[in-house]
This record gives sequence, C-alpha cells and structure tokens, in this order.
Amino acid sequence: MQQFDLGLNLSIKKTRKREFLEQMQQVVPWKDLVALIAAPSSTKNSTHSRDPEMHQTKKGNQWYFGMKAHIGVDADSGLVHTVRGTAANVNDVVEANSLLHGQETDGYGDAGYQGADKRADMPAETPQRKLRWHIAMKRQKRKALDPQQPIEALQEQLEKVKSSIRAKVEHPFRVIKRQFGHVKTRYRGLRKNTQQLHTLFALANLWMARARLLTNSNFKPVMRA
Repeated sequence: MQQFDLGLNLSIKKTRKREFLEQMQQVVPWKDLVALIAAPSSTKNSTHSRDPEMHQTKKGNQWYFGMKAHIGVDADSGLVHTVRGTAANVNDVVEANSLLHGQETDGYGDAGYQGADKRADMPAETPQRKLRWHIAMKRQKRKALDPQQPIEALQEQLEKVKSSIRAKVEHPFRVIKRQFGHVKTRYRGLRKNTQQLHTLFALANLWMARARLLTNSNFKPVMRA
C-alpha cells in the first residue's frame, strides 16, 4: 500500500499533498502502519435521513450539523497524541480528561473546558503526578479586565501565556483542513469517521515533523525535468 491510496482525491498533478506523500514514502514503511476502511458504495440511504449519530450544535450565531474532533496535543512538539470523535453537541469539557496520555502535569484548554478538574474522571493525584488544568477565562470576563489595575493586568498576561500554549492545538486542524482538504465527514456513523480522523491526524503529525524526519532519513528529493 502506498500513501497515494489514502483516498485524498489526489490528481496526478504535482501538488503539495503528493510531494509530501512521496517524501513520507521514503521515511516510513506505510504498509505496516495503517489499514484503511473502504468507503461505502453510496452515501444515500432508504429513509433519506441524516446520520443518526451526528447532531447539531450552535457556534456563535450559526448552527452546524455533524461531529467534533477532540485532540490532545503535546505542548512542546505540537504533535497530536490523542484523538476522540463525538457528535457535535457533546460539550468539550466532557472529553477533557480523556485527551490526556497519562504523563502530563499541566493541561491547557479554552473556556469550553472549564470544570475539567472537577469532573469524576479527573486523574487522581499520586506521588509521581499531580495534574493541573489551566483553562482560559471566559471571553466576557476577560474583556472586563482593567489593565490599569495591577492584579487584573497580571491576569491578562497570564491569559496570553495560556493562549500561546493552547494555540498549538489549532495547527493540526489547519493541516487536515487545508493540506488534506478534510472539511466534511466522508462516512456515516462516528466509528468510521473517527478512524479516518486518526489517520488524518497521524498524517498531520508527519507533515509537521517532516523536516526533522527527512533530515534524519538523509532523504534527497528526486529532481525531475
């Protein structure tokens, strides 16, 4: 199996996607790393109904129907270590503690993860590990901070630090949307779509780490006339 078999709708034209997959073919034994699930022959069904495992949710003033991808990202490398797929109406905080790999001492999240440290699945403190969540302040509360007040000015600085760390989680989403064109679900049901997300975020990790991987592999691009 080659990377070109991933169903990313790649043409024979030389594109950034194809160039990336050609490079990765030199770095990893792809056939040993991934098993793909074939797409159904048709996305239509006899009832002409929407996917029952997907739900709608409101973001801002707009409603969306589909699913959510929740990911855990390493703050140092920016690489994805955990992927969870849920219906779109599942609150972020519900998945917060399931995104941990077990070795963290600090976790960062946006305001949607407030209360993660109070949930029943919060990891218990041990002599080896005490997890601390650093959750962003809600937007309206942050807007109300007065920079002329020393304590509130410090709170704003802290929020900027939390945002700069948390921002790393956005890059993998940009890669799978912009580089691999994944903006809509391809299959019916959460299981297949979540499995595809695992593959896409694995590809995103390779994309983000490609410079280091290529350096370590001593790969030299083939020049074509």
